[in-house]
Amino acid sequence: MKIRAVLFDAYGTLFDVHSVALLAEQLYPGQGERLSQLWRDKQIEYTRLVTMSAESDKNYRPFWDLTRAALQFSAERLGLELNAGAEDRLMNEYRHLSVFPENREVLAELKRRGVPAGILSNGNPEMLDVAVKSAGFGDCLAHVLSVHATRRFKTDPAAYALGPAAFAMPARDILFVSSNCWDAIGATWYGYTTLWVNRGGAPLDRLGTAPTRVGRTLRDVLDCLPRQNARAAAAPSSS
Repeated sequence: MKIRAVLFDAYGTLFDVHSVALLAEQLYPGQGERLSQLWRDKQIEYTRLVTMSAESDKNYRPFWDLTRAALQFSAERLGLELNAGAEDRLMNEYRHLSVFPENREVLAELKRRGVPAGILSNGNPEMLDVAVKSAGFGDCLAHVLSVHATRRFKTDPAAYALGPAAFAMPARDILFVSSNCWDAIGATWYGYTTLWVNRGGAPLDRLGTAPTRVGRTLRDVLDCLPRQNARAAAAPSSS
């Protein structure tokens, strides 16, 4: 593989979307995990519905708005009382999601090796700005790309096209990394070299396409890089 840059999905890949379950469990004992899972599923379902609609530009809503709508639906579906205070607390928790423990190490290593990295996310710019700053990732990222610019959510080709345009290179030279199998497959269809970070050991989605590589943590990104990147990083500098 000729990998010249790495592009990460944000939610679920760099940021743990289910870290909200801890607060949800405090607010609704015995229901935290169920609320978190349904909230995430409905959030992604809404992105697909608005993008697939006949008037997608008209029906488009920023990811933050869809996230709130998904929370409201999920609480009602589970019979949970979602007052304004609980809603605001859960939404604020989504602004500051936990990160997976190996992420900073991997991003720092990419920077050390001179491999530009970025984010391509359904999240709107304001969401991503807060999340990246909260995680302390800003100095490791060359680009933070939001599909908001296209008013199309992944897996629409217009969303994936943001990566090659930003890095000024073909999609095949960019390693697209996602912990969401559907996203890794969508990026593969578009033309990226892909890595599915299958943290939970889930089965492959049966869509007739597989990601280029499958791993279990973000550290598997480093195994996808050309050997010359590692050698160059290890070589002593001349004086």
